[in-house]
Amino acid sequence: MDASKLSRPVLEELSSIVGKEHVLTSDEDRLCYAYDGQRVEHVPDAVVRPIDAGQIAGVLKLANEERFAVVPRGGGTGLSGGSVAVGGGVVLDLTRMDRIIEIDPANLHAVCEPGVITADLASQAQAHNLLYPPDPGSVKVSTIGGNVAENAGGLRAIKYGVTRNYLMQVRAVSPTGEPFTSGAKTRKCVAGYDLASLMCGSEGTLGVLTEITVRLVPMPRARRSLTAAFDSASAAGEAVSNIMAAGLTPATLEIIDNFTLRTIEDFAHLGLPVNAGALILAEFDGLSQCAVDEEAETARRVLAQSGAQEIREAHDEAQRDRIWEARRVALAALSRAKPTSILEDVTVPLPNLSAMIDRVERIAAENSLSIGTFGHAGDGNLHPTILTDERDQNEMPRVERAIAQLFEAALELGGTVSGEHGIGFAKAAFLAREVGETSVEIMRRIKRSLDPNGILNPGKFL
Repeated sequence: MDASKLSRPVLEELSSIVGKEHVLTSDEDRLCYAYDGQRVEHVPDAVVRPIDAGQIAGVLKLANEERFAVVPRGGGTGLSGGSVAVGGGVVLDLTRMDRIIEIDPANLHAVCEPGVITADLASQAQAHNLLYPPDPGSVKVSTIGGNVAENAGGLRAIKYGVTRNYLMQVRAVSPTGEPFTSGAKTRKCVAGYDLASLMCGSEGTLGVLTEITVRLVPMPRARRSLTAAFDSASAAGEAVSNIMAAGLTPATLEIIDNFTLRTIEDFAHLGLPVNAGALILAEFDGLSQCAVDEEAETARRVLAQSGAQEIREAHDEAQRDRIWEARRVALAALSRAKPTSILEDVTVPLPNLSAMIDRVERIAAENSLSIGTFGHAGDGNLHPTILTDERDQNEMPRVERAIAQLFEAALELGGTVSGEHGIGFAKAAFLAREVGETSVEIMRRIKRSLDPNGILNPGKFL
């Protein structure tokens, strides 16, 4: 592991752009950027840490001249390999660009740089009695730029939507080094191509974000949180479909299977019902206590009619925090159970949720694997998490087979291979299976037109 792929003149030029102390080339530094949430290691040739759009433009222009790859990176919490340098080159670490520039309560928006931690933006908005709704599981460590690049969702997506639904304006630098702006700080804007939406979910392949304006909403005044235990995950999946069919709009509607419940309880000691086949977690919120009460009571009735063994409700903030702590620590708990945890991300239409849960259980049994399932059940999004040991040469082929079977099952049930984690390199082989070769070729044409030298984040889903 050395930086020999980048010549000394190139490294010196990078140093002149961002400062020598912000060009990292040691083995130890580069290894820290060799992973995201994926298990595969790809060590970059160097790490560059810019502070503004001008420096980013300088790096990209140099990259086009010298033909080296540039991979934008935020918190490195992605789960599809989107922010690692699969073919070497430079990782562009944007975490120094971490200013919250403006919170505007009158116009209900916030302006920030891409390196701002998601939870920090949410906290600043809350100080103005405003809510930034996107709520990914990595909210305490992921960055807004990464959220936009991956179009992150999260626990509140069922009611409030995903990152794209809150994106008003972006400032960015093209792959060839030209700054551009798209969108506006107005409630409506149809001026030209919607490049902001094109950038959202592009996984850092079409430009580097430098400033982001997001929409905020009034903070809900009322909320109620419930849990319901079921004798099986499949029955819980049916109950989720019944809640949505009843015309309810939960702020959050999650599912945790028995394997994951027991793992979480061993890890966090939250008093979970470990004998339940699965647990549903639901929250209703709004500006009116009366409306929230009506939804919560209807949900209790639907859950009971769907076969819930026990329904509990949080009566204070401490109890509510315990409910949602259970969901937020799910991956951390599962990750402690075996040396390697592989969290997947499949989404199906709600009527097929129970069938997808059954398929996950069957795939686990057929391949003799431990798979814990949890996820954003209200929008059909499941996170089957395979627990294994990547050093086990006998087990890993079964793991790879199980992953392919999970994706195939989701597609057969009318779903998608990625509800919120992106494609990266981990799922690249399945993209054409979902959208068709023609769609992939159109994406390639867009990529070639904006990035003719293939500089920005090569080796990913295209």
